Amino acid sequence: MPDRTRKRPNKANALARWDNEGGAAKGAPQKARDDMTSFAKEEEHILRCLGAAVIMQWDDLPTAIQRELFEHAISMGKLQHTAELKGQIARFLHKHQGRDREPG
Repeated sequence: MPDRTRKRPNKANALARWDNEGGAAKGAPQKARDDMTSFAKEEEHILRCLGAAVIMQWDDLPTAIQRELFEHAISMGKLQHTAELKGQIARFLHKHQGRDREPG
């Protein structure tokens, strides 16, 4: 027959002891997470603006610079999707070729 006289451990004491021993890893405080999200959004906006500015000037860039930028852009993708990204970028550049320029 089981011994029912033994006390069950107090959950609060058990949790306190677990926290004192290291407990679960604590995440970043909410404000820090919000700041990181805000910073990431700001960086994404900056990169979009820079990218758009490069595309607007693409046709005026020397061919060597175009190729270098193209290769760098492809390297930003996942390795297993390099060929797909290369095609997407090439189609995008071809589609937008000569656009965003004032008639001369």
